[in-house]
Amino acid sequence: MSLRLPEDKAAELAAIARTKEMPISEVVREAIDKHIDECRANEDFQKLLKKRLEEDQEILKRLAD
Repeated sequence: MSLRLPEDKAAELAAIARTKEMPISEVVREAIDKHIDECRANEDFQKLLKKRLEEDQEILKRLAD
């Protein structure tokens, strides 16, 4: 996986990593983990996820027939 950031965001991310004495990749992993946890706890996201699963299941059933 690669990630392109605007220069200003990349500089801010690097500064955060240096301040926390962590590799940039670890700071990014922490942010991703936090985002995933927030999505799991968000009722609106869970409703959208359920709808997506139902739609995908219908498509997969049609393809299997």
